[in-house]
Amino acid sequence: MSKSSKSPGKASIEALQTSIIRHLHTSQGTYEEKASPEAWWKATAAAVNESVMAGLTDTQRTHSKLDTRAVNYLSMEFLMGRLLSNNLHNLGLFDVAEKALDNLGQNLADILEQEPDMALGNGGLGRLAACFLDSLATLNYPAVCYGIHYEHGLFEQSFSKGRQIERPDDWREYGNPWEVCRPESVQQIKLYGYVETVSQGGRAHKIWRPGQVVKAVPWDIPIVGYDGANVNILRLWESRATDFFDWDVFNSGGYVDAQAEQAQAEAISKVLYPNDETDAGKELRLIQQYFFSAASLADIIRRYQRAHGDDWSRFSELVAVQLNDTHPAVSIPELMRVLLDEKGLSWDESWAICQQVFSYTNHTLLPEALEKWSLHLFARVLPRHLEIIFEINHRFLSRDVEAKWPGDDAVKARLSIIEESDHRMVRMGHLSVVGSHKVNGVAQVHSELVKTDLFPEFHALWPDKLTNVTNGITPRRWLKACNPRLSALIDQKVDADWPLHLDKLQKLKDFADDADFQQAFMDIKRQNKLDLAAEIKALTGVEVSADALFDVQIKRLHEYKRQHLNLLHIMALYRRLQQDPNYDMVPRVFIFGAKAAPGYRLAKDIIYAINRVGDRINQDERIQGKIKVVMLPNYRVSLAEKMIPAADLSEQISTAGKEASGTGNMKLALNGALTIGTLDGANIEIAEEAGEDNEFIFGLTVDEVKALNQNGYNPYDYYHADAELKAVLDSLDNGYFTPEEPGALASIKRSLLEGGDAYKVLADFRSYVDAQQLADAKYRDKAAWARSAIINTATMGKFNSDRSIQDYVDRIWKLTPYPRKAK
Repeated sequence: MSKSSKSPGKASIEALQTSIIRHLHTSQGTYEEKASPEAWWKATAAAVNESVMAGLTDTQRTHSKLDTRAVNYLSMEFLMGRLLSNNLHNLGLFDVAEKALDNLGQNLADILEQEPDMALGNGGLGRLAACFLDSLATLNYPAVCYGIHYEHGLFEQSFSKGRQIERPDDWREYGNPWEVCRPESVQQIKLYGYVETVSQGGRAHKIWRPGQVVKAVPWDIPIVGYDGANVNILRLWESRATDFFDWDVFNSGGYVDAQAEQAQAEAISKVLYPNDETDAGKELRLIQQYFFSAASLADIIRRYQRAHGDDWSRFSELVAVQLNDTHPAVSIPELMRVLLDEKGLSWDESWAICQQVFSYTNHTLLPEALEKWSLHLFARVLPRHLEIIFEINHRFLSRDVEAKWPGDDAVKARLSIIEESDHRMVRMGHLSVVGSHKVNGVAQVHSELVKTDLFPEFHALWPDKLTNVTNGITPRRWLKACNPRLSALIDQKVDADWPLHLDKLQKLKDFADDADFQQAFMDIKRQNKLDLAAEIKALTGVEVSADALFDVQIKRLHEYKRQHLNLLHIMALYRRLQQDPNYDMVPRVFIFGAKAAPGYRLAKDIIYAINRVGDRINQDERIQGKIKVVMLPNYRVSLAEKMIPAADLSEQISTAGKEASGTGNMKLALNGALTIGTLDGANIEIAEEAGEDNEFIFGLTVDEVKALNQNGYNPYDYYHADAELKAVLDSLDNGYFTPEEPGALASIKRSLLEGGDAYKVLADFRSYVDAQQLADAKYRDKAAWARSAIINTATMGKFNSDRSIQDYVDRIWKLTPYPRKAK
């Protein structure tokens, strides 16, 4: 049996119990009869931290002594969720803590609820990074991961009359027991100013004279590997002013002005993804990206020079830097600047190091997500970096591109890092490809589209540069920790080390047709649904039945993810029930979790539509509760951990060719949900593993989407040809769901018809409805559904983030594992 399923020893229970009480007294300054739930949580975390910090010390001492090659993972997001439960599971202390706290009259489940989610990410990009942290530590690979220590993160979401309301997420208002400030590693980050050219030793030398300097203060969060493995570091940078308070101005009565510099500097790490619809927002985003990239590189260089001084011959041998999307792409000219201007290396020496050090993960094919920055903005904020980018581009076009396509200016224009449009722009995706030795997509179909559609000329120029690493998720959090009932059942049938070797779940296929195992599996699903039903009632006031099919769509709100396609199907079912209250359908609860970017008006309108349609349906007694619709507020990791184990049907319905991979699809399938989805992203590989007869595949393929675009797509053709679709769309703008505000939902209809339906919602509608009918029919056959659910859990071994990390190691990073206390 696995560690957490063993009966905990009395001595270990008593030791942890003693430690918790000690920290309650000495760290929290309170006692048992008085302590608040938050004090119990912090005392428990402090007790667990004794093991965490001991592991961190061992790991760092080993890596320093052996002078190991390490990967430095740069990401704007790390969607960590809560750490106490995860750390207890990874340390094998979960049952010990449960017993110790029970002896103290406390409930571990209640204490876990005290921990706020770390608001360091938005969606799949950040959650993937968090899974990679877990796997890097578990597999004993030396790694430091870098991001921003956001004060408020994304935002806390609530609904007012159905509309999304954003509020600051004060996730660390009362402190975070897991993080440690490291003032000895503070970095000075330059911004603005001008570049001066001076002559030194007969050669021109560039000096950046900054207009502003801010401090980057590091906060370290230890990341615990599973079962006694390494403890690595997530280092997050907080921005502060170098002179945060002007004493003289304050004493002369300028109380606000005295803190102006502090406020300006602190804005950098205030919020994840500030609204960039304004010029000020764009500027802050660029500064954020440079701030954490420059601080991280300075830290990497500091660690290298501590062991090697100014000998740069081994830098690329010992340092790998992974750019998670284009957000940290400015790291490339920043490393060039440091090597050229501060360390005195030649251009060729510096560029060779850069290309060997950097690798880049592409997460999207969407043009708007491939960042571009205006030259005017870049020149103002980072003047020296723009000079370096121009030189990189000149050498790339005149050497590499000219050699491959001599005299072809059209190819040069397509490959140029500088986009020569009305407003000249720096293409950060192009910069990332040119400056990296490897570029990877995150699912097989996505990686092929990167080669054929996104960067075809780059692939022709460097056929070995573009590769694939299919995403994965950590089973420690996304099965063992979040679904303890199912984990306990798996323990009975599978080797104890399945959380380390997820392919061993294949053994569950032997029980897929076993009636007793099917019953046990589905009983667990129902218990999880009862738990979620209670959470839905508490959060929304809506009562739902655990006997209904739980249909779940959880992901950020974006048109290409097509939550509005799901909504149209709901409205079609409701219309059928209105016409015939006895319409035969399996009762279904449609459950959404999503946040829309504050400036994304249509996405916010879709949230409003889901809420208003849901209100109308949930209150309509005529349909006898056959449909319930709920959107849970403030979707986050801790809420996902409750929704995913309860899901029967997993909505993965993005337009084919638009979703790079997806990881929610993996989490839901691992927990026994059947996928309804397009042949997009990792859906394809999930269907290959589980078998298409255990999923519900619908819609246009990637090639069919392309053909439809090439031949001319007219959404009105589908609108007029499908009476049910037309009626549903018309109800969006006739005020039926918003009688007090007719036309309040019309923007969705306009986007699909007048707006051209860029994501082919109407083209896929009928196929989607038909696939939903198949899901309805299958759910009626309890044995067939149970078999498919078991097969999904059994075949998700490929989508382990441990496998993803090993692919990165083998194909890109070339690391060696070093366990704690390695000699």
